[in-house]
Amino acid sequence: MATRKRNSSATGKAKPLSEYNRKRDFTRTAEPSGRMGKAPAKRALHFVVQKHAASHLHYDFRLELDGVMKSWAVPKGPSYDPGVRRLAMEVEDHPIEYNTFEGTIPKGQYGGGTVMLWDRGTYEAEDGGGIESLRDGYERGDLKIVLHGKRLQGGWVLVRMRRDDSERAQWLLIKHRDETADPAFDVTDEVTTSVASGRTMEQIATRNGRVWNSDRDDTPKKRTTAASRKKATTKRTAKRAGAKSARKAVRKTARKPAAKKAPSPRGRKTTKAR
Repeated sequence: MATRKRNSSATGKAKPLSEYNRKRDFTRTAEPSGRMGKAPAKRALHFVVQKHAASHLHYDFRLELDGVMKSWAVPKGPSYDPGVRRLAMEVEDHPIEYNTFEGTIPKGQYGGGTVMLWDRGTYEAEDGGGIESLRDGYERGDLKIVLHGKRLQGGWVLVRMRRDDSERAQWLLIKHRDETADPAFDVTDEVTTSVASGRTMEQIATRNGRVWNSDRDDTPKKRTTAASRKKATTKRTAKRAGAKSARKAVRKTARKPAAKKAPSPRGRKTTKAR
């Protein structure tokens, strides 16, 4: 598939995370400010996929590279079917702190809506060439990676196609044909809970989710009593226990190669034990 190298003159002068900062008013939102992270020396690079119900439901696919999270909005989410090519619209780089966020962004602010930590883990270059191979693949628009996540595993490729009228690059996210590929497994349909908390999108939106909002309520808070503190402690304990059970269930959803079934013994006579 033909790709073309990114025009370095158009992007080389821009400061890291400048577009991210330009799109946000940090006096109104408590999103992490756009600061560069430290490039990892020996530790593995991380990836995260966030399910995001903004103006349209989509999946934010993010790869750590050179102190930022390279980011793509994937409208239909990833697919384990190698024959399916998912459109992935490249968006502005995000700070690494974004990797831990799950909650809601207030309506009316950029990206307002519910955000779920749908998957996370580490990743590496498919050819084993390390960070230099990842940089080269990204620049050429042919980024071949191996994911080690809870839900997404195995080989994948991001292929840059073209840019639209707003200069946003259009890519394709494709699953490689390896032992983890499974056309029958619709991962976005079957896995609908958070990899971190086990909650659904509805639960995140309605149950004390984190809200990125710097506005503060100035009304006096009620004094707590010993009984109310005990009740709150009991609720927190039950919540932690529920979250632990949810995480165990979530881990079971990680897809593994299906075992081959033994041939059915049709026509074979059986005898009952006496």
